[in-house]
Amino acid sequence: MHNEFKAIIEKDDKWYIANYPEIPGANGQGKTKEEAKQSLSEAISLILEDRRIDIMRGLPRNFMREVI
Repeated sequence: MHNEFKAIIEKDDKWYIANYPEIPGANGQGKTKEEAKQSLSEAISLILEDRRIDIMRGLPRNFMREVI
């Protein structure tokens, strides 16, 4: 699955802080802008995977899953 996200990145003294406000909890940081973006990308992936797993727990056994 491929998604593109537009991050908000700020410089805070020696750190770059990145977040994606549309996904609560999606934050990243790094000593460089690229490190902060990579950290945020990993956070987004973990959050989405956790949500997918959580949703699957409540589905009936005979559900259908299709890629759209």
